[in-house]
Amino acid sequence: MFGGEGRDLAETELERAEKRYAQAKARLQALKNREATRQRKLDTRRKVILGGALMDLAERDTGAAAMLNRLIRNLPREQDRKAFADWGTPSPAPSSSDPEKPS
Repeated sequence: MFGGEGRDLAETELERAEKRYAQAKARLQALKNREATRQRKLDTRRKVILGGALMDLAERDTGAAAMLNRLIRNLPREQDRKAFADWGTPSPAPSSSDPEKPS
């Protein structure tokens, strides 16, 4: 009579421990997912900021404009190149201080 009850208590304790383990594992996975999402968002933000900075620089600097054109031409994925098909690549505005432009 007592032997059976002890076994039931042990099984119940084991089941509770397994449930706590599963919950902790789920919380850990949720934390990992949130961190991965945060890192992806930060990476995307950095790319947008750098891309904007390069585009702005290309409007003032012929070297940057040439680099931007070269980057677009050499994009490995056609779908990425298509995104720039109808986009006018910035070219530096003529200025008196630009040695490549005649005065």
